[in-house]
Amino acid sequence: MAKTKVDALALSIGKAIAARRQEAGLTQEQVAEQLKIGNEAVSRMERGLVMPTVARLLELASLINCDASALLVESSNRPAEQAQHLAQMLARLDSADREMVLAMVEQLTNRLAKLS
Repeated sequence: MAKTKVDALALSIGKAIAARRQEAGLTQEQVAEQLKIGNEAVSRMERGLVMPTVARLLELASLINCDASALLVESSNRPAEQAQHLAQMLARLDSADREMVLAMVEQLTNRLAKLS
């Protein structure tokens, strides 16, 4: 994989880790303490400066109460995985809000498709 793709992937995974950590109500310091690593190591992962190992990704996922696959799906640029991520986000909403979001997404995709 080209370095730019690896860098982009590290950034996407880092953003997913940061978002899930915040949803879990944990600080970077708390994560660092639980994983027995430095605060800066957590910060560097979340900023995409370093790519977590598979073992570290599994530890992080367990700590922030999600599947490691969820962190990877959230960072994917493949349409099927992006759709899965959208489905996970929509599942947290009530029926009326899901309908509103779907209508907005449909309008936006129709407009963008016309511009392409």
